[in-house]
Amino acid sequence: MNGIVAKRLVFAVLDTDGDGVISRDDYFTRIDRLTVATGRGEEDPMVVHARAAGERAWAEMDADGDGKMTEDEYLAWVGVEAFDNICSPALGALFDLADADRDGIVNRPEFIMLRTALGNPAINAEAAFDALDVDGDGRVSRHDYLMSIRTHIAGKDSPAGAVLYRTGTPETAG
Repeated sequence: MNGIVAKRLVFAVLDTDGDGVISRDDYFTRIDRLTVATGRGEEDPMVVHARAAGERAWAEMDADGDGKMTEDEYLAWVGVEAFDNICSPALGALFDLADADRDGIVNRPEFIMLRTALGNPAINAEAAFDALDVDGDGRVSRHDYLMSIRTHIAGKDSPAGAVLYRTGTPETAG
């Protein structure tokens, strides 16, 4: 998949209200939804950590401090370096929230919960889990999850990223 197309698809998921910009509210709505989905409270150390990682990521994403990130700003900013230094820690903290037993691995229901809370349709999350669970053991590691998104952002072949960020119905998403 072309890197620009891949990045635009991620942008669309991050723009939770569909107004054409990623706002601070859009970004933190995802953490709010996952906190509720996991049944954790705001004082839970994992939630505190996820919010702190989110704050660091948002500060980098919103470099001009205007409270929003346009698609053009996002496309200019996001890439492998931004993923490695900014996005990976934030996404890893969210993965950890979903990882109920804290073993660095999520099962199918945990993965679906994670990705639907982050804004992906359940059918996309299910297909992404299947793509990541290459040995069929019903588990996906934190490393494999993060690398699949990194690969997608880089515009390289990421079967999980391709289905996670597809648009339309399964018949039209391609």
